[in-house]
Amino acid sequence: MVVPLMLCSIYTLRMGRPQRSEPTEHVFSRLAEQREIAGLSRQQLAELVGVHYQTAGYLERGEYSPSLVLALRIASVLALPVESLFSLTPFETQPANNVKESTR
Repeated sequence: MVVPLMLCSIYTLRMGRPQRSEPTEHVFSRLAEQREIAGLSRQQLAELVGVHYQTAGYLERGEYSPSLVLALRIASVLALPVESLFSLTPFETQPANNVKESTR
């Protein structure tokens, strides 16, 4: 009896609904720095785009890739082009001492 059940399970896994695959590409994010520049907390951003504040954290840490709709909502709230927030390639880093010197 065990064998038919096992065969049934294997059949279900292979012939049933396709398994949802993990994304193969990493989405790089500048969300944290742009949110801070805008003067928003994670909670505030989350409320403005209609997600849980933990989702904002996952997005900032690269643990979650946003849907197209969510990426566009975030870009709209921050008044930035979506490609300045999310990318499939790493963003170039800014030099640490890019502060303008004051004129005397």
